[in-house]
Amino acid sequence: MGLEFELMTTAEAAELWGITMRRVQVLCEKGQVMNAVKMSRTWIIPRETPKPIDGRTKKAKQVKSGDVAK
Repeated sequence: MGLEFELMTTAEAAELWGITMRRVQVLCEKGQVMNAVKMSRTWIIPRETPKPIDGRTKKAKQVKSGDVAK
């Protein structure tokens, strides 16, 4: 019994998350996509990986500072 994971490419992640493929690549390069692995020139991402919070938004800045209302 081996572990099986469904994987996706940056193009598939971009479509799933509603962002560009280049943005997914940048997030992977910065280590913000959990469990993303670079194989040759391609990033491989587990399909169940959630979309990272965009650090450029107001909401992300609130999360970072701990000011998010619960």
